[in-house]
Amino acid sequence: MGKYNPAAYAVDLKQFPSIKTATLPGPKSQALHARAVKHIRGLSEQVRLFPVAFESGQGCTLTDADGNRYIDFSSGIYVTTLGHCHPKISEAVATYAKKLMNAHDFTSEIKVRLLEKMAAVLPGDLKCFQLYDSGTTAVEAALRTCRAATGKNEFISCFRDFHGKSGHAVSLARMNKFNGPTRSPGFYMVPRPDTYRPLWARPDGTLDTEKYLEFYDLFIKESTTNQVAAFVLEPIQGWGGTIIPPDDFFPKLRKFLDERKILLVADEVLTSIGRTGKWICMEHWNTLPDVVTIGKGFGNGFPVTAMAVRAPFAEGVDKISASTSYGGNPMACAAALASLEVIEEEGLLERARELETLFHKRMDAWKQKFRIVGDTRGKGCLLGVELVKDKATKEPFDEAGKLVYQHAFRKGLAWIPAGHILRMSPPIVMPDNAAHKGMDIIEESIGEVEKKLLG
Repeated sequence: MGKYNPAAYAVDLKQFPSIKTATLPGPKSQALHARAVKHIRGLSEQVRLFPVAFESGQGCTLTDADGNRYIDFSSGIYVTTLGHCHPKISEAVATYAKKLMNAHDFTSEIKVRLLEKMAAVLPGDLKCFQLYDSGTTAVEAALRTCRAATGKNEFISCFRDFHGKSGHAVSLARMNKFNGPTRSPGFYMVPRPDTYRPLWARPDGTLDTEKYLEFYDLFIKESTTNQVAAFVLEPIQGWGGTIIPPDDFFPKLRKFLDERKILLVADEVLTSIGRTGKWICMEHWNTLPDVVTIGKGFGNGFPVTAMAVRAPFAEGVDKISASTSYGGNPMACAAALASLEVIEEEGLLERARELETLFHKRMDAWKQKFRIVGDTRGKGCLLGVELVKDKATKEPFDEAGKLVYQHAFRKGLAWIPAGHILRMSPPIVMPDNAAHKGMDIIEESIGEVEKKLLG
């Protein structure tokens, strides 16, 4: 493992951030957006709240169509984990764009090298893989693999987890705007532990994991047909607001599921490949899932994802016609392999953990400084700040969340809203000065919004 070199990702704070237009978004961004919305619908909340048009990115920075410059705390929504246009990754994609652009699921040398590298870095016996072009497709394949491996057809997932936008992936989540009022048959949902808002707590107010497991046991017995193939969940909720379970949850859940012959599926499309300082987030709890989905930062911007399956269940992959048209794309394989190599060569797992310490020190102070900051949390460069109207009642403060997002964006910080929860996913290559500058902007914005809304 190499060592992080901050000089390679230096950010000149005299140039970034830099807002040149009188209004934001600027006139070119507004014009481009107006042209786009004549033909496209269904834009994300972050675009609707701040419809900027980006033109270029380098490392931890972005530049829009008007020449305004931003520090990037979004990573293209958790995707460009290694920063924009990393030279090694860009060169790897360019090489295969000129050499071999697609070969279905036939073997190529670059694909073999990627598979061997994945087998080397992922924990335990996660040695069977299939490659895809989207997180949703990987999740769908994981569900079919679990059904084939167990002979059972039901699934349990958690409220407010996010797993994709196709039929069964959506059925893992209660998100009516994606799938209408119903889920597919055989899909059930249960609450997941949230230490800030526990449903079941001990007398001292701390979350009681055992009570959750007791509920799961009763739910399986009384609400399912006892044909549960897998329990599917995000290790850390992304869309749901960076919700992290207590440290005893995953080891106890693993034992609980093993006793009932139910597989554990970790949807790590968002949390894997260095984002939290580990290859997969579940390593933080020394828990090995049976199936893992990998994506987003896997190709650092190039659309490539994967499903990894433990050896005892690998035969299930053979039964589901698992391959896809773009799964073995040589450009995608080159991007993913280069990303894994960069993380190793530059010591970036350790760097993500260093940044975690920096960010937590800043965020923890906000809980004391601001009335509207109820909770802060995160692992590596996966971070969240929860805004509330009252710290005693913990009532969500959606209006504050939207305003803080917009205020910070106007100051030159590109990032992610989620209602009353501020989400941050800076690249794990970010130097300290840019990290502090981004946190300065957020701190200023929280202060301004608190004063505006509460006086």
